[in-house]
Amino acid sequence: MTLQAVLDYDEAIAKYDPVLGLEVHVELGTATKMFCGCPTGFGAEPNSQVCPTCLGLPGSLPVVNEKAVESAIRIGLALNCEIAQWCRFSRKNYFYPDMPKNFQISQYDEPICFNGWIDIEVEGRTFRIGIERAHMEEDTGKSTHVGGATGRIHGADYSLVDYNRAGIPLIEIVTKPIVGAGELAPLVAKAYVAELRDLLRALGVSEARMELGQLRCDANVSLMPKGASEFGTRSETKNVNSLRSVERAVRYEISRQAAVLESGGKVVQETRHWHEDSGVTTSGRSKEQAEDYRYFPEPDLVPVAPSREWVEQLRQTLPEMPRARRRRLQAEWGLSDKEMQALVGAGALDVVAATVEAGSPPDQARKWWLGELARRANEQGVDVDELPITPAQVARIVELVAEGKLNDKLARQVIEGVLAGEGDPDTVVEKRDLRIVSDSGALTKAVEEAIAANPDIAEKVRGGKIAAAGALVGAVMKATRGQADAARARELILQRLGVQG
Repeated sequence: MTLQAVLDYDEAIAKYDPVLGLEVHVELGTATKMFCGCPTGFGAEPNSQVCPTCLGLPGSLPVVNEKAVESAIRIGLALNCEIAQWCRFSRKNYFYPDMPKNFQISQYDEPICFNGWIDIEVEGRTFRIGIERAHMEEDTGKSTHVGGATGRIHGADYSLVDYNRAGIPLIEIVTKPIVGAGELAPLVAKAYVAELRDLLRALGVSEARMELGQLRCDANVSLMPKGASEFGTRSETKNVNSLRSVERAVRYEISRQAAVLESGGKVVQETRHWHEDSGVTTSGRSKEQAEDYRYFPEPDLVPVAPSREWVEQLRQTLPEMPRARRRRLQAEWGLSDKEMQALVGAGALDVVAATVEAGSPPDQARKWWLGELARRANEQGVDVDELPITPAQVARIVELVAEGKLNDKLARQVIEGVLAGEGDPDTVVEKRDLRIVSDSGALTKAVEEAIAANPDIAEKVRGGKIAAAGALVGAVMKATRGQADAARARELILQRLGVQG
């Protein structure tokens, strides 16, 4: 892989204004596929959830999934879109091994939802992201390239195709050009995708798990010189599948394109691949224009014409939107704007809320997710909600600390064990023997040994320097491998030395 030159990000932003366009593909959580009755469950044996229709066999006819249409309308309403009174499907023609029909049933010039918006907040600023369209289509199959170093088709020994995913309902949500974000452009892209993910989950139309491909982002980036009004040539980084990667990919593309322009070159309109390990994008293929796909109306499907009554009925089913939920939780938890922004920026709001629902006080839930767990997520290069620990498990750790069975040091070891797959918190405590030593017998022995080993410090405490008892408590903690109840140990030390605390 040949690496391209990049310009320092701050220098790139000083000379160019980035323009973003984000296309997000969402797999809907319907029980059956978009145009047939095949199940959509994840993880089935390859090519076991297929039929003549989703395999594109001659003579098979598609039928629209009503639940998918309903989900599309609810998504559009939540995005403040207009809902079409009449729309239809088209055939998008292109050849690829995971396209069993050699065309994709999609919507072209007549999307079901259009002209909407959603507000996001980044570092105290509100950005209104315009929604160009949200349209229905079907997913493709999945190709697996075996052999080679990159997992891509080039250099692979052979390829396998699984058509289980072919035909799963998709909604593609396309933004209008996002301008004016400046240096915050990568964070705006990340915040938008996060807001969209939260909205989809609130609607119950998709689990939107990026690591499973249920939500995928194509990030379009172009640059224009400061003061210019004409957009530059864009690149499209395909299938970015984590919030962290969305931010990194946009940041990299800004630096890469700026370097191309500064050297006198021209940015090529193309698709690009994001490489999570190296943090760079590489060239994919030249980007087709709409006419290259030879769109034409799908002759086997009737138009979709949702009645206004149905649309209004669906509007009444919309839940509390993520932004309103954040404001409510901020008030309930007594957080400042800065504290809530930190929570959202870390991608921890949902896990903290779930931890609180599982019984943890809000301040303790925030403490662990934004502290120890955020640190471990950063070390592993994953989002905090991708860690293999559940909110219920964190709530149990908080409970054990509150009961005096763990202190913070021991709790961190319990977290380590849960993340390592050693079991739930109680199991890790038993396996690692991590409970606090609080019984008088064991503590008294440790206290007496600490006093005997530190007579000078003991004498200072007897002389009225109570603060010096901290050193003796430290000795007890060391002797008990951090498992002593520090408060109880201090109490016993002062009693033993005949001093009132």
